[in-house]
Amino acid sequence: MKKIAVILSGCGVFDGAEANEVILSLLAIEQQGASWHCFAPDKDQHHVLEHHSGSEQNESRNVMREAGRLVRGEISPLHELNANDYDALLVPGGFGVAKNLSNFAFKGKECELDETFKAATTAFAQQEKPAGYVCIAPALIPLIYGPGAKATLGHPDDPAVAAFTAMGGEHVSCPVDDFVLDQKRSLLSTPAYMLAESISDAQKGINRLVAKLVELA
Repeated sequence: MKKIAVILSGCGVFDGAEANEVILSLLAIEQQGASWHCFAPDKDQHHVLEHHSGSEQNESRNVMREAGRLVRGEISPLHELNANDYDALLVPGGFGVAKNLSNFAFKGKECELDETFKAATTAFAQQEKPAGYVCIAPALIPLIYGPGAKATLGHPDDPAVAAFTAMGGEHVSCPVDDFVLDQKRSLLSTPAYMLAESISDAQKGINRLVAKLVELA
């Protein structure tokens, strides 16, 4: 059975991992006959937002513990992820990618990656193992794969695309029900909630990406 490592960034679209994208991704992996294991940084998340009102809360939460809520506790610290043990990598979206796995939300093209996230993702890149990035996660691809890497953030007019391009990425527009494949790097991306207006919208592209990811693994 092929094994897919999944990196999460918390729990909740505004300050962590996008819950629907996570569950759709894990379901798609199982439906393709593969297994998954989730990892997240064992650190405090950037901030905590109340998801009904959008207001910032005066509290702190741990990224890994929050992500564990999405996967019934089946999660490990990101620093324990060894690319040698897995056939492919998947990174769902959510603002946690841009706030906890990096500071892209605040620094844009000048952003830096969380050190454990950088180590894990570059290991998969160096071993030329397939990797899938969903929603906003592809914005970080140039910092992992270097200039010229192809990926999508959905619509070319999205503000994130300008930063992605400035970092050296080659943006490819893509509808919500499809994915972009950089064959040279075995690198896949899909817009999901960068374009999706419903769970079923997001499911279409995620399912197709995961099917190809498992095929390449």
